[in-house]
Amino acid sequence: MPTHSLAERVVARMYDNDPFSIWLAIERIEVLPGRCVLRMTVRREMLNGFAIAHGGITYSLADSCLAFASNSHGIQAVSVETSISHTKPVKAGDILTATAEEKSLSRSIGVYYITVTNQLGEQVALFKGTVFRTGKLWFPEEPLPTNS
Repeated sequence: MPTHSLAERVVARMYDNDPFSIWLAIERIEVLPGRCVLRMTVRREMLNGFAIAHGGITYSLADSCLAFASNSHGIQAVSVETSISHTKPVKAGDILTATAEEKSLSRSIGVYYITVTNQLGEQVALFKGTVFRTGKLWFPEEPLPTNS
């Protein structure tokens, strides 16, 4: 079985059981082992008192991207440390794209960088996440691909 098929099935299962990502209306653009691209549109109810997106909105998009990318190998992973730098204000109607790249992967730890851009391709946030890989399989009835 190709590994991208496993990655897509893991992320589909995660997304279908993730009411918050569904509320954000996150669209899955690309899901590959160790990589994920997500997109969402900022809505008015996501704004703060400065008429810009609440920092938690950008953070949540990046955090979902981390979760999907880090679980895409078929082994359950949970975040142990995350950080974000907001580099440009985000407004209602902005279309955000989060792209996760796997920087380091071992049996128990993964490190990911997520870049969030707007519809103009401008960087609006940088996110770093470290995950613990539990060793528990998403689909225990199936053998894992050898590169996971």
